[in-house]
Amino acid sequence: MDSYTEGLIKKAGILVEALPYIQKLYKKTIVIKYGGNAMINDELKKSVIEDVVLLKFVGLNPVLVHGGGPDISNALKTYHVESKFINGLRVTDEDTMHIAQMVLVGKTNKEIVSLLNAKGGKAIGLCGLDGKLIECKKLYTYVDGKKEDIGFVGEVEKINTKVIKLLTDDEYIPVIAPVGVDGNGQSYNINADTVAAEVAKALKAEKLIYLTDVDGVKDKEGEVMPVIPTDEVDGYIEKGVISGGMIPKILSCKDAVSHGVKRVHIIDGRILHSILLEIFTKKGIGTMITADEFHD
Repeated sequence: MDSYTEGLIKKAGILVEALPYIQKLYKKTIVIKYGGNAMINDELKKSVIEDVVLLKFVGLNPVLVHGGGPDISNALKTYHVESKFINGLRVTDEDTMHIAQMVLVGKTNKEIVSLLNAKGGKAIGLCGLDGKLIECKKLYTYVDGKKEDIGFVGEVEKINTKVIKLLTDDEYIPVIAPVGVDGNGQSYNINADTVAAEVAKALKAEKLIYLTDVDGVKDKEGEVMPVIPTDEVDGYIEKGVISGGMIPKILSCKDAVSHGVKRVHIIDGRILHSILLEIFTKKGIGTMITADEFHD
């Protein structure tokens, strides 16, 4: 057998390995939080777009929620508006909110939609103002026990899923910018991780995937933990296995699972085709948080 034929057989084997996962996830909703280096590096960006389009074509229902921090920061510099963060949240005055909305909805969102469509997908861009998709209220944070007003930063109160379901039940890929709206029509900037989790919970998604700039959740020896059962999360935090900035993300994952999301994945978006590798291979590449007794 020549090397060319061997290569073809290897490719066929990869497809066969993916088959049971495609069957299991057919017509299921997969919420993907898109951010980090995967939004900046052109090769990684192309990889993510191809993965999402492929998911739709093999019968899954991907929903993409994106960030846009670097684009916002660059735009603020252009308009000579200073960026300030408290507890990892961007302080958002009126000028910053106008620029953030302009960038997230008018630039970043439409670029992603255009890339998905160019690859053969049918993407529709949305933000929280569309059909009151993301209803929110003003969010306050605390520094040393003192309440801090950080401006037009929102806390999700409700996700109105009807428009998302109409799109996913058809042939479309919803692409959601993390801008919400309150009862008075005021726009708010919202953390994209939070929006992705709330969307996944509201849709009772089969999977919520966070594309990050880390390999996954690591143990004390520095090895990636492939699976973390939700009933073991608190113990890992108490033992210091999960620490620092990973604590709020893992607690958010646990909360999503407790509200109906079957599995949450934290994966390295710096790896080409990381979404496909996590979903369609037995071993995967990141960390999965689940309440299931069996983790296949």
